[in-house]
Amino acid sequence: MMMMSDESPASNNSPSSNDPRGVALVGHCGPDAWMLQSMAKRAMPGIPIEMISSESELQAHLSNLAVLLVNRVLDGDFASDSGIELIGRLAAQSEGDVDHQARSILISNFADAQADAQQVGAFPGFGKSALNTPEAAEKLQTAYAAATQPAF
Repeated sequence: MMMMSDESPASNNSPSSNDPRGVALVGHCGPDAWMLQSMAKRAMPGIPIEMISSESELQAHLSNLAVLLVNRVLDGDFASDSGIELIGRLAAQSEGDVDHQARSILISNFADAQADAQQVGAFPGFGKSALNTPEAAEKLQTAYAAATQPAF
């Protein structure tokens, strides 16, 4: 797993139960991951951002993640290249554990893919063409809040 957060001493505090859960960029190629990282840093300052390129990496770090920004066509070592399929499997895996469930957002410009992703459990997503819009930042912030605020 490649950490993409600010590694300066001021922001690299030792882990504690108060540290924020991170945002993961799942199945993106390097250039796309860097664009997403830039957007996520602006929308969620101070939140750790990680790049995940395999299913085993994702499973190993899932409990430390609040939001997964999942590519529609996964790049890396995953059971399938379908981001929608991965979102569905993760939703089924975490069913009943709402307080610790990472929220998935599909990154795709295709409306039908967004609808399919939401049908299997994703939060409303956005495409790479909308990365620098206030709506994309709001969708990320909403998913993060849902993942980190206790359920009542």
